[in-house]
Amino acid sequence: MPEQQHAPVLSVKDWMITILLMAIPIVNIVLLFVWAFSKNENPSKSNYAKASLIWAAIGLVLYLIFVVILFGTVMSSLNT
Repeated sequence: MPEQQHAPVLSVKDWMITILLMAIPIVNIVLLFVWAFSKNENPSKSNYAKASLIWAAIGLVLYLIFVVILFGTVMSSLNT
């Protein structure tokens, strides 16, 4: 059986820096894409970035649905 390679465990310092970078607008979105799709990134950070992007996409879709419904309701009430 071939030997499995294990990624290094991210330290608390690494996660503190990651969380700090996620608090910076625009930079956070760029870094999520870089971490999610980079081949050289730690798998834990890559999976975190992919999960964050999925949640962001779900939130964006729900927001757009809400805006369309609200806009339709407002426009229909103005026409009566």
